[in-house]
Amino acid sequence: MNLSEHDISLQNLFEKNRAFIEQNSAPVVNKARVKAAEAFAQLGIPSNKVEAYRYTNLQPWFKAGFEQAYGLNGSSDDDLDAFACNVHEMESHIIFTVNGKFVEGRNASALPKGVIAGGFSELSKKHPELMAKYYNSLAKVETDGLIALNTMFASDGIFVYVPKNTVVEKPIQVVNILTGDVDLMVNQRNIFIVEDGAQARILLCDHTLSMSRFVVNTVTEGYIGESAMLDFYNLQNQHNGTVQVGGYYFDQEANSQLNANYFTLHTGITRNNIFSRLGGKYAENHISGLYVIDKNQHVDNFSFIDHAVPDCESHELFKGVMDDVSTGVFTGRILVAPDAQRTNAYQSNNNLLLTDSAKVNSRPQLEIYADDVKCSHGATVGQLDENAMFYLRARGISKDEANILLMYAFAYEVIEKINVPSLKEQIRQLVEKRLRGELDKCDSCVVCGQKQ
Repeated sequence: MNLSEHDISLQNLFEKNRAFIEQNSAPVVNKARVKAAEAFAQLGIPSNKVEAYRYTNLQPWFKAGFEQAYGLNGSSDDDLDAFACNVHEMESHIIFTVNGKFVEGRNASALPKGVIAGGFSELSKKHPELMAKYYNSLAKVETDGLIALNTMFASDGIFVYVPKNTVVEKPIQVVNILTGDVDLMVNQRNIFIVEDGAQARILLCDHTLSMSRFVVNTVTEGYIGESAMLDFYNLQNQHNGTVQVGGYYFDQEANSQLNANYFTLHTGITRNNIFSRLGGKYAENHISGLYVIDKNQHVDNFSFIDHAVPDCESHELFKGVMDDVSTGVFTGRILVAPDAQRTNAYQSNNNLLLTDSAKVNSRPQLEIYADDVKCSHGATVGQLDENAMFYLRARGISKDEANILLMYAFAYEVIEKINVPSLKEQIRQLVEKRLRGELDKCDSCVVCGQKQ
């Protein structure tokens, strides 16, 4: 591959600042940077010439003009003091990052015995045995230039460890804030380890608190042990000047369960790379997403579910509501290995276009090498149902209100997959507001709180 001028400048920037980047990182993290730099030299930032990024060319958005967040202090007390994160009636263990860096001293409550949650940089040094076992084993630098870039530059993020047979009753809520007076590129690294028999809920809330432009490249690796459960939510609510690439890589052992839910309520450009490997018998996952976009916003959800062993089950549902000239993309690949007999895999992508200018590209894919399976996929693209509209209008409901009711009914199936009642109610209200056009800009934490 011929690297762009900006790819080369990123390589040079890394080499020039390598000592500074590595000074607070664990040896295992720094060791991975070498291989990552070699991979980036071959891959670069993906353009739409790369098949997996056919409908999302990221190269223009990573061009020069952004400061690198590794050179900035992560804490911002003024912003955090004015920030109230409040899902009504939901108690949670709250952790903050600012511009990709963990903020010390902001944990809201004590965690259960043995549970660790905090800054990636510090905890990766304190727990080298966990890092040696898990770090960088799912997110392969040779498969994607953005993973390589993250592994080169990321110096901090979030580290969560739940030991065997431990149940964390309250959600661990990670509030990721982007703020500052200059345009920033942020590389953040997260690792979640839920050991055998353990259970945890993790909620990532992504927000912008200033109107600078941001490019965010986050990689999250999640390990779910035998008979363990991870209930995962990502709430994306960032202003139109934000480009967010999120890589979410999960590995599941036998009898484990993953529930992963992605809600994009406001964005500029969003690309979600979602990978899940079912590597132990009777593992099961449920992965869903809802994207509500307008203006010229763009959301691309790319998923890859790997059925590596027999007797596993996956359920996937993504829905999108697109207005104005916004664009949506869904690529869903399900791979069933030759010996993964008795696999059940279901995938669905449904899209609602509110204007003739809105567009969506949907590519469901099944790749099956076993013969005793039950697999299905499907995609729909349409507009509001005229018969349903007539039914509502005939009962005295205004056209605008009927539109809202039909759009909410369309989104309801995804919202219902939220397993935290208080969070479900908050998202339900916010989706309704978004559909009414009341959240037409993001200058505060409208998902889980507000800037006071």
